[in-house]
Amino acid sequence: MKCGVRPVPTKLKLLRGNPGKREVYPEPEPLVPDLLPAPPEFLSDYAMQEWRRMVVELYRLQLLTMADLHPLAAYCQAYGRWRTAEETLKRMAENDPVTHALIVKGYAKNPIQNPIVKIADRAAADMVRYASEFGLTPVARTRLAAAPEATTSKFTGLLAG
Repeated sequence: MKCGVRPVPTKLKLLRGNPGKREVYPEPEPLVPDLLPAPPEFLSDYAMQEWRRMVVELYRLQLLTMADLHPLAAYCQAYGRWRTAEETLKRMAENDPVTHALIVKGYAKNPIQNPIVKIADRAAADMVRYASEFGLTPVARTRLAAAPEATTSKFTGLLAG
């Protein structure tokens, strides 16, 4: 596994305004779909709903290519898993006013953390990780904001290397 700062795709670097002013190297550009791509059939119902919601926005932002369809499907599945787990916890909590279903009886009747809590946490972490790859989190969006236009003066370029 490589160490250091992860490389930034050229399109995102240009959207950020290339603050480091380093040379931008061309990279392969995957095919951009002409129409909104259909969701994969294996998606769960909640994942399908999320696909239909997100594909429109990513297409509008011109951040969706044919190479992005599987990572988007993974994001949508993580969303579906998270939502299902959270709804399951909510239903269980209605019958458990003391621990709100966060603790259940495990093997040999020992109290343990509800495994659905772990599923929900993992799905939420996966969802946020995938979302940040597409620039869908608040922090990721701040990195996409274009830098303000630099004013030119007779000293422009004097200090830049």
